[in-house]
Amino acid sequence: MFSDKKILIIGGTGTIGQALVRKLLKHNPKVIRIYSRDEYKQFIMQDEFIEHKNLRFLLGDVRDKERLNRAMKGVDIVFDLAAIKHVPAAEYNPFEAVKTNVIGTQNVIECAIENRVERVIFTSSDKAVSPTNTMGATKLLAERLIASADYYKGGDTPIFAGVRFGNVIGSRGSVIPLWVKQIKEKREITITHPDMTRFMMTVDQASSLVLKACELANGGEIFILKMPVIKLGDLAEEVIEEVCYKYDINKAEIKKKVVGLRPGEKMYEELMSCKEINESIEYEDMFAIIPVHKLEILNEYQNRPHKNSYSSNNELPLNKEEIKNIIRDII
Repeated sequence: MFSDKKILIIGGTGTIGQALVRKLLKHNPKVIRIYSRDEYKQFIMQDEFIEHKNLRFLLGDVRDKERLNRAMKGVDIVFDLAAIKHVPAAEYNPFEAVKTNVIGTQNVIECAIENRVERVIFTSSDKAVSPTNTMGATKLLAERLIASADYYKGGDTPIFAGVRFGNVIGSRGSVIPLWVKQIKEKREITITHPDMTRFMMTVDQASSLVLKACELANGGEIFILKMPVIKLGDLAEEVIEEVCYKYDINKAEIKKKVVGLRPGEKMYEELMSCKEINESIEYEDMFAIIPVHKLEILNEYQNRPHKNSYSSNNELPLNKEEIKNIIRDII
């Protein structure tokens, strides 16, 4: 599917973007255009991938439709990873989140239709389910735009689809790098609430899900990986254990500082609502929510989910040994 293709990755200098580039390079694409607004990250990434001659680095913002349209000329496949994703940042700058997560997504849709792109894969968040914060609300609206675009595009292409992520372990700005830094520098960690639960996935799982969704998509679906649940208190204990062992720090020195939920945060997350479960099909390692204009195809599928809800509050969390196995390579 990706061999000899022209591929555009919007927001391609982030953690998942870079992992996606590494995977795509193995498929020998004709060119990968990496589009982002951060020239420093582009500089670092150019140096890291210097031996690959089929990468192009384009400065631009997903909010700038004219620039985005030019970047999409002649492109076959688009991966849209651009987002304002941090809950407090979106909460204190709500319209900035709207500009990137909603208007930016519509810009991608319109440019893709105009340039007759083959496929567009959009990346969303579990916070889009029953949102209680600005970030989740903007991602939910962006998902609806993607599903709707598949209905009104006026032809067979582009095929639009989305993927819904949980928390990506070890990504920039995520909790594990923060805790490692806090332990090494301050001998303490800040934890919102030890009983908080989250769906967790690795960077490799996240990038693999994006590619798998691109292969499976018929148009309008939202794909969701079956992913484990981690209790924040258990994760904190294992991070302390691993960091102290690795850097020869006395574990007794480390203090846990409970700071409470940030604005807009929930104690648990959902990957699918009850309504979405009834409108989805099940694969071996993922689910696909069918768009409202294609619900009749559900009758063709035997493999339907046997769940009433998909919430981190109702799933059995990983034990400490399982957590240790996941984070060992990250710290």
